Amino acid sequence: MGTAAFVPNPASSSRVGALERSSRISPLSMASGNPVIGENQVKSSTALALSTTGGEDTSSSSIAETLQVGSYFALWYLFNIAYNIYNKQALNAVAFPWSIATIQMIAGCFYFVPLWLFGIRKAPKLSLSDVKTLIPIALCHTGVHVGAVIALGAGAVSFAHIVKASEPVVTCVLNGIILKEILPMKVYLTLLPIIGGVAIASMKELSFTYLALGAAMMSNVSSSMRGVLSKKTMSGKKIGENMDAQNLYAVLTAISSLMLIPMMLAIEGTGFLKGFADAVGTGSFTNKSLSILMALSGLSYYAYNEVAFLALGKVNPVTHAVGNTIKRVVIIVASVIAFKTPMSTGSIIGSSIAICGTLLYSLAMNSIKK
Repeated sequence: MGTAAFVPNPASSSRVGALERSSRISPLSMASGNPVIGENQVKSSTALALSTTGGEDTSSSSIAETLQVGSYFALWYLFNIAYNIYNKQALNAVAFPWSIATIQMIAGCFYFVPLWLFGIRKAPKLSLSDVKTLIPIALCHTGVHVGAVIALGAGAVSFAHIVKASEPVVTCVLNGIILKEILPMKVYLTLLPIIGGVAIASMKELSFTYLALGAAMMSNVSSSMRGVLSKKTMSGKKIGENMDAQNLYAVLTAISSLMLIPMMLAIEGTGFLKGFADAVGTGSFTNKSLSILMALSGLSYYAYNEVAFLALGKVNPVTHAVGNTIKRVVIIVASVIAFKTPMSTGSIIGSSIAICGTLLYSLAMNSIKK
């Protein structure tokens, strides 16, 4: 939920014979669905053509680029759906969300650490000062994930994602309080359908629980705060060496893993082990099958964030906003089908209004950055 609240990049567009702008979006935006601190590159289409094909026709490369972006988006959606299904199945089997969230966070380390060790990806180099800068952001990153996992375990997957759609409201409030950022009225107006839609969906939600609502809002607040802290502490500041967006996300994952272990032990102790054994004892799982389910939930969590970075780094913010909105709809529909979760007419109407509101919010934010 994933899987992102940060600083939107300027809107961009491309046109033959005009300027082509590509926004680089950090994977830290995955949970929130808003672009983050990144770098904009502006090249003329002529210069781009000369630098890549020596002035030859670029239609073949354009087709290849389109197919590449399309495959990234397909994998982003696929891994995201897989994560939500595996995660819910794991929580249904073993109801220890803090332990499962910790396992999922640690699972990502088994992906990027080997890449660093074998030189496939340059390992980051951080000073103690860099680490101190990242710790508050990693703490918020932890809250984003734990809140989402608890919400997904306490209620329907569809309801958790409906509440997650209200994150822009929290972002605007925190930006105003902490950064003293006042946005144009049209941005604030887009918050009305979000608030109204979530309220309608919550009142009509058949699987409503206060825990699911509270945990999803905790995830929203953590995601928004992560964006505020990133803007306040990292904007214009270089953090370490080899800290591209993938490595930044990997470092935050590693720090969050270290944070989650003591939190998990303090809150749930070793209860997960008994819960695991009880689940196996029912005959629904074997030790191997349940272990594989836990591993898949963790690997799919990291995979969808990694692929999302690759996808979002190749499109402009408007395409990103539309893609993220469609992703949320796809996840809600997929979860309803997979778990046969009934949705009332009011819940469907409310969620539709809220999701449309998040799209309008993203488009409004991108328009003021032009």
